Amino acid sequence: MKKSDLIAKAYSILLKDSPSLEKENINKSSTERIVNALLSAISEGLKTDEEVQIIGFGTFSVAERAAREGVNPRTGKKITIAASKSIRFKAGTKLKAIL
Repeated sequence: MKKSDLIAKAYSILLKDSPSLEKENINKSSTERIVNALLSAISEGLKTDEEVQIIGFGTFSVAERAAREGVNPRTGKKITIAASKSIRFKAGTKLKAIL
């Protein structure tokens, strides 16, 4: 699912749950702003190494990987792989139940 598909799906769910939203000027562009705000909030939380927990959906967290040695598969030479950060996601109970 692409971001545009996510926005369209969120908009249709909003209308299904509350049909009066059409009269309140809630449209796809305002839904897009809401989705973008949510994604930005998650990104900002992760940027400050905070855990972002959405009850029932899941938890986003930052994991740190230490520097380590590896082997270049083409040459067979040892190389140093720099330390890095990655994002982890652990699904919540409601999300697990859906799957």
